[in-house]
Amino acid sequence: MTLDPTDPATPPESPSIPLVLAGHGTRDRAGVVECLALADRVRSLLPGVRVEAAFVELTPPTIESALASVLDDGADGVVVVPLMIGAGGHVRADIPEAIEAGRRGHGQARVVCSRHLGAPAPLVSAALQRIERARGDWDVSEVGLVVVGRGCSVTDANADHVRLTRLLQESGGYAHATPAFIQVTLPSVAEALDMAHAVGHRKLVVMPHYLFPGRLTTWVRDAASEWALDHPHAHVRVADPIGDSPELADLVVTRYRESARTLEPLPPAPAYLAGLLLRGRPVVVVGGGTVAHRRIPALLAAGADVTLVAPDLHPALQPLVTDRRIRWHPRGFRASDVEDAWYVLAATDDHELNAAVAASADKLHTFCVRADRATLGSAWTPATGAIGGATIAVLSDRDPKRSASLRDQIIKCLGVADESI
Repeated sequence: MTLDPTDPATPPESPSIPLVLAGHGTRDRAGVVECLALADRVRSLLPGVRVEAAFVELTPPTIESALASVLDDGADGVVVVPLMIGAGGHVRADIPEAIEAGRRGHGQARVVCSRHLGAPAPLVSAALQRIERARGDWDVSEVGLVVVGRGCSVTDANADHVRLTRLLQESGGYAHATPAFIQVTLPSVAEALDMAHAVGHRKLVVMPHYLFPGRLTTWVRDAASEWALDHPHAHVRVADPIGDSPELADLVVTRYRESARTLEPLPPAPAYLAGLLLRGRPVVVVGGGTVAHRRIPALLAAGADVTLVAPDLHPALQPLVTDRRIRWHPRGFRASDVEDAWYVLAATDDHELNAAVAASADKLHTFCVRADRATLGSAWTPATGAIGGATIAVLSDRDPKRSASLRDQIIKCLGVADESI
């Protein structure tokens, strides 16, 4: 589905966070035109956002120069999205090096490089459309599919291509699909066609799984044509690369938004901080797993009268039941369980059950923490620590790891301050 910038549900973009698209580059003019067309399509989806196309090699401008130009114009943050399907050497080394060079001389400018594109559903769908277009009137059950990747020295990237081939086979309903590579590693295009031919396929579709036309797609077509000349009883059709498409543009926008969020100023946590005095007051915990194991000791330390409702019990909680420090109802949750509670913790691994617990607490105006979806509860649990007779509590907006990190930094700073007095 194409994103609609006029749709109120589409999040607004910040004009202060430009986007640099990091393509491979090619001597093929058609490939450059396709990439620039994609950049135009992305601009239409990101009104108010500066979008620049840049390249690792062969095609100007370089990533370094494009990034430096954006930063020279006053941007204090930039997102770079690699136009790369796999995580090969360009993603792992060349693009980060270019980003570092582009940042040089720009002080504290923040540049975030997004994840590479990978093989999410929209890109798989786009590839299947091109395969089906090449297949034409051939029945899918008769077709042998060969999916050609770039090939590189990074084993993980080659393995990702093999996985992609399987995704295309099963998603498209093909009985047989063989991964191939155009360089560095094997099987080659000819070898993959031999494999498909050996299992009986005489109708073969070759998919060059690249984003844009270029030398790689030319090499694939040449290899397929040479093989077909040697196999006159087989028929080979070669699909087009992904190219400028709504699916690719939407994926680029998704990668941009994922990274842009990390550069935007963070609002304070929307919770009102207060200290609950729970001594002698009923608290109900629903769920007897790891979360309950972590949270119940703190509730007991606050003097709460804890009741646990859960069919099963974490082994570490059993001594608390045996010593009668907590009550345990070994069964499922009932709405009546929270009737007298001052505070409720929904800590099961069942989202629907946690929602039911929170709803029951809301009806009674009782605060409830949801361990699975914090924003859907009526209270949050802060990251806490103690130093010098004080309790430090930190809440950040839906990021418990950040809360814990800030808590640790605060305690460390306070500890250094105490030592210096």
